[in-house]
Amino acid sequence: MFEENKSLKQIIIHRKEKLNKLREMGFEPFPHKYEPTHKSTEILNNYKDLEKKDVCISGRIMALRKMGKASFIHVMDGLGQIQVFIKKDDVGEKVYEAFKLTDIGDFIGVDGYVFKTKTGEISVNAEKFVVLSKSIRPLPIVKEKEGEVYDAFKDKELRYRNRHLDLIVNADTRDVFQKRTNIISEIRQTLDSKQFLEVETPVLQPIYGGANARPFTTYHNALNQKLFLRIADELYLKRLIIGGFERVYEISKDFRNEGMDRNHNPEFTMLEFYWAYADYKDCMILVEEIVRNAANRIGSLQIKWGEFEIDLSKKFKEETFYGLLKEATGSDISNMNERELFDVCKKHNVETQKNTNIGQMLDSLMSSLVEPKLINPTFIVDYPKSISPLAKIKRDGSKGIVERFELFIGAAELANSFTELNDPIDQRDRLEDQAKLREKGDEEAQPVDEEFIRAMEVGMPPTGGVGIGIDRLVMLLTDNRWIRDVIFFPTMRVEKE
Repeated sequence: MFEENKSLKQIIIHRKEKLNKLREMGFEPFPHKYEPTHKSTEILNNYKDLEKKDVCISGRIMALRKMGKASFIHVMDGLGQIQVFIKKDDVGEKVYEAFKLTDIGDFIGVDGYVFKTKTGEISVNAEKFVVLSKSIRPLPIVKEKEGEVYDAFKDKELRYRNRHLDLIVNADTRDVFQKRTNIISEIRQTLDSKQFLEVETPVLQPIYGGANARPFTTYHNALNQKLFLRIADELYLKRLIIGGFERVYEISKDFRNEGMDRNHNPEFTMLEFYWAYADYKDCMILVEEIVRNAANRIGSLQIKWGEFEIDLSKKFKEETFYGLLKEATGSDISNMNERELFDVCKKHNVETQKNTNIGQMLDSLMSSLVEPKLINPTFIVDYPKSISPLAKIKRDGSKGIVERFELFIGAAELANSFTELNDPIDQRDRLEDQAKLREKGDEEAQPVDEEFIRAMEVGMPPTGGVGIGIDRLVMLLTDNRWIRDVIFFPTMRVEKE
């Protein structure tokens, strides 16, 4: 009877029996160590040099064709798969009997020589064989014919909850996460090459800030104090600028206690960098370079995003906040009051909540009417002061406008940047305005951070700052629509027993 026709309980019982038989035969199915000499792809790519040469490989069995006195198996290591031919006459009767107790999912080690089968497939002829880890629980059934996978492990919910299985059976998933690592590595190289210093700041904070979001709370027993998981790194990184480190960055986990959707996970990865004596225009140039370098690292500057082809080699467009809203609504809303803005929202079926303030309505109009259309790289600049409490007023004196940009590609915000506010008096006034919004019911408004203001009072140089969503950048460059597809272990609702 084939395993797929058995119950899970039966399979586990049967595999445990095999494990016990291996031990009875004198084989330890969970040895301490094994030392392979070659990876699968190394053998496949260098066959001419390795033909008839001895190699030692290890990995997980992904396919088995057991026959009488000879069998074929496919072994997957960290780089790929290779076929192994194992023959009773070559490994000996006892070892071959032990091999017959193996299953798909087992880890094995093979010593042998490289050759080609009659069908021309590069393989390893086993001369020694050892079980490295006996798989008790079976893998999802994945069938392959003529290079095409079908009946694969495709259920999204199962894949997210069992990422280890997803990685084992879906090569595309492994590829996405390899690219994620390369993207982050390239970002580090770009910033390091420009003399930025990578630093670490606290995850647990007595006062959260640096963004408009609801925090997660926790409690420190020894201090008898409530603490918050950071929602951003900004205020601590700025203290390092104040302290004399002129170029700093951090790639970190941030946490926001808000809704979950295709672009949001409560735990996410951010890059933030701060650059003394620079402004948001300097940051704009560097952000373009970071995105291009990351794209180049894993492929090319011409990327596919669903049905769209996006060219990252061209200079990114630049549009103004109110200009885009005027185009979308047909009205100049830059000087409207709350009542007038509410009417615009209602006219365009943009949902607003009770006690919604001007900043929230502007943000809702932008996210509903403009952002979904921003497929090609676009910097939105000149944001209203009401939704930018940490940015400097635009230097041309425009009333209520700050020096800020957000970068959108593929209808998603990838980066946010300010010419940072460094006037401590202005900063206090703005945070106090935020506190008033909190009193009116805006749970995402920022609190007043007295320690940060005191640090600013020591003196902070002109500074440009940027935050880039790493998860969203990976989504863009790997053509994924859901943030859960680029996070190894996304936040999930606890399964009911």
